[in-house]
Formats: sequence, structure tokens, C-alpha cells
Amino acid sequence: MPGRRAAAAVALCGVCAFLELYCTQPLLPMLAKIFHASKTGVGMTVSAATLGVAISAPIFGALTERLPRKRVIVASLVGISAPTLLAATSTSLAQLVFWRFLQGITVPGVIAVLVTYIGEEWPPDRIPLIMSFYVSGTALGGFCGRLSAGLLAEWFNWRVSFLVLGTAALLGASGVALWLPKGSQRAPSPKRLDTLPSFPYQVQGLFRIRRLVATFAVGFNVLFSLVGVFTWITFYLAAAPFHLSTTGLSSLFFVYLVGLVVTPAAGLLITRVGLRAGIGGAIGCSIAGVLLTLAHALPVVIVGLAMLSSGVFIAQTASQSHLRVAAPAGAKVTAAGLYITCYYLGGTAAGVVPGIFWALGKWPACVGFIVAMQLFALAVALMGWRAAETA
Repeated sequence: MPGRRAAAAVALCGVCAFLELYCTQPLLPMLAKIFHASKTGVGMTVSAATLGVAISAPIFGALTERLPRKRVIVASLVGISAPTLLAATSTSLAQLVFWRFLQGITVPGVIAVLVTYIGEEWPPDRIPLIMSFYVSGTALGGFCGRLSAGLLAEWFNWRVSFLVLGTAALLGASGVALWLPKGSQRAPSPKRLDTLPSFPYQVQGLFRIRRLVATFAVGFNVLFSLVGVFTWITFYLAAAPFHLSTTGLSSLFFVYLVGLVVTPAAGLLITRVGLRAGIGGAIGCSIAGVLLTLAHALPVVIVGLAMLSSGVFIAQTASQSHLRVAAPAGAKVTAAGLYITCYYLGGTAAGVVPGIFWALGKWPACVGFIVAMQLFALAVALMGWRAAETA
């Protein structure tokens, strides 16, 4: 079984993959002024990155089903940094959105392949714990990316934010290259890379598995709630009665640190209570957190955001652990890629669709819609995961 250094490399993969993905969230009010754009327009800087992930995830799954896992992961981490650095050269919102889209394209080379790598290298009873390390890494990366982007943009300018984050991604890739083992538990595969011709048929077969479809739907809603809240609440908190600055908005992501503590502990708990109980408690926690953001007291809003983010991270741990159970042998990376597509389609929709409800009733209307989506996810998980209760 891989040791502590391998577990640390898994967490570092999560950090580097998510360091830049949502870095524009605290910058949205600032970007709206700089580019004279609408809220939905600057929200595309978030949605474009998640759309890139959603589009490329199943392709990465098919291409890398038989390639060395570590090599793909390290190359993808390097690939993430290039469009991040180039985003600093943008002279228009359209250019920034384009570079953000390309940035998202290479992310599945880390997150889709890593989920399968964990399932191959660790014994089944350790997978939820190692998966929780990865999810905690994504939380830390998301926190550091948002916080540093907001601080650097206010202290210097928004271009510096992309330059620093792109450089940090390169350094992280070198750490993963040193610490992540090559992998020894993978079964031998044929030399011919004939995955792509059979890919459409493989996808059709995966979508016939009820437990997988339920997992894909839960993944969509998990990221939808997180991105939807943290994208649109920036406009709510930048206005009266809060009037938060860019630095203040980026500081909100300190709540992610709660998830760093809660998620590994929840990973251990899930191994005892089961995946259905784990996802139920996680989504319930998220719903309560979203409702608390309706308060006009900033401390209560912060508590609500902490509950939401912690619930989402735990739900992600349960979902990705269930993916290992539901996916058939020989198609696990492809299944992971499809899961990530659905997951990030949720994030893409969350950057745009709540704008309709914002126009109708501002933040309270957004909250009502997001809670309804979470309740749907809860029902799907409880019904669709029933066969995997003992997993």
C-alpha cells in the first residue's frame, strides 16, 4: 500500500488542479467594472473554465484508459499553468473567457485519472479516507486560489493574480512528479489503443447502469450548489448592507478551511455508516447552510457558507467513493470522465442559470432555486444508491 508521501501527493494534485479553476469568483464585481460587462457576462469567466472541464473529461477518460496514470497526471498539471499565465495578457473579457476555457480543458487529466488511480492503488477500506485527502486538497486549492487572486488584484492588479497562480501550478507539478508512485496495482492491458472506436458504445453501456446515472446526477447538483452560491453571493455581499470589498469577498473563502478539517473525519465516518447515510447528511448540511445566507448579519452568512462548503466536500467524497463501486471494470476512467462532465456541467450552469432568478428576486430567489436543486439531488441519491448501501 502506498505510504504517506503518496497520500500527500494525492492532496497536492487536488490543490494544483483547483488553484486556478475558480480564481475569478472574488474578482467578479471588479471585472464587471473594468470590462463594463453584466453580471452574467463576467460570470462566464467561471462558467468557461468549468465548461472546458465538462467537454474534455470523457475524452480524457477514453484516451487515458490504458496510459500510465502518473504520466498523464503530471503532464496535465503542467498543461493547466500555460493558459493561466496567458490569461494575464487578456485585453478584453472575450479573451479572458477564452483562456479560462482552455485552462479547464486540461484539468480532467488530473481529476478523472486520479480518482481511478486511488481506486487501483489503495485497498477498498482505505479509499474513502484517501479520497477525502484529495477532496481536502481541492478545498485548499480552491481557497488559496480565490484568496490570493482577490488579494493580489486589490494590492496590484488582476493580471498579477494569474501570473502568480500559473507559476504556483508549475511548482506543484514538480512536487507531484517526485512524490506520486508510478502505480503497481493496475492490471495489464492490451498494447493497442483501441479505446476511442468503442467509446460511444462504452458510454451507452455506462448510462444503462442506474447507480452510475444517479451518481452523475448527484455530481451535477453538488457542484451546482457550490458554484451557484459562491458566484452569485459576491454580488449580494458587495451591495448594501454589507458593502464588502474585493479583499473582503476573497476572505469569505476562509470557510473552505473548515472543510479541510471536517472532510477527512467525515471520510472515516462514511466507511462506518455507509455511502447513502453519508450523502444524506452532507446534502442536509449544505441545505441548512444555504438557508442561513439569507440572514442580514455577516457572521451568520459566514457560518452558512462554512456549512455549505463542508457539506459539498463531504458529498463529493461520498459520490466519488460510490463511483468506484458503481463503475464496471475496464471502464472506470471513462466512468470517472463522464462523472466529471456531469459535475462540471453543474458548475457551468451555476455560473449562468441563477442569473435568471437574480433578475426575478435577487439573492432570496437564487437561494430558493439552489435549495430545490439540492433536494432533488438528495432524492436521487437515496433512491439510486440503494443497491450500494454496504459499499
